[in-house]
Amino acid sequence: MTFNFMICQRNGIGRGTAKMLAKCGAEVFALSRTQADLDSLKQEVPSINTICVDLGDQEKTQSLVEAIGPIDLLVNNAAIASLSPFLEVTAKSFTDMMDINVRAVIQVSQIAARTMIARGCGGSIVNVSSQASLLGLTGHTVYSATKAAVDSLTKTMVMELGPHKIRVNSVNPTVVLTDMGKVGWSDPKRADPMKARIPLGRFAEVDEVVSAIVFMLSDHSAMVNGTVLPIDGGFLAVGL
Repeated sequence: MTFNFMICQRNGIGRGTAKMLAKCGAEVFALSRTQADLDSLKQEVPSINTICVDLGDQEKTQSLVEAIGPIDLLVNNAAIASLSPFLEVTAKSFTDMMDINVRAVIQVSQIAARTMIARGCGGSIVNVSSQASLLGLTGHTVYSATKAAVDSLTKTMVMELGPHKIRVNSVNPTVVLTDMGKVGWSDPKRADPMKARIPLGRFAEVDEVVSAIVFMLSDHSAMVNGTVLPIDGGFLAVGL
């Protein structure tokens, strides 16, 4: 039996991806540090396997992810955001975000990739990054740095995992009004100027990001590898 695996640390993109993969017939393992989120997901889609773990706990993460068994597909979606002006960035916020947004991606991807290599069947990994990795955003100093690290990590993974027929891509959404997105963008005074810079005039819907992730996982993107894909309504075309 093969397994499909994704990380669902918060409501929003991770949850939507887990539900869509289950609908497509995948065997899904969803991870979150919040048991209540997992319980409600399980109620919605009973076929999804749920695992409660804080990815900041390296030992527990290693044990629980390895126990899943062979993995075909991986979505690294877990992330935290603590937004503050550059001059107010703290050592703790830097350490916390780098730990979850970057280090945990490396750890979980290593586990998944080893199972793919052992079976010789290839696989696909999608790292959920952000448009914040591609240009400067006020108050996003550390978050942007972690997502830029994810994009760089994606390219390195491509070089080393490609010979094993493992594809790795990043998706880089603009603002998506998930729980985390609302932290920085619920205030119209902040949100409206950003929307005005997006040619489509709006933020992204969760389903629009999920569709891109599922495409990157699927055989329909069999020759797509090492891509950093903006899902931004044209924001970067104007911004650059």
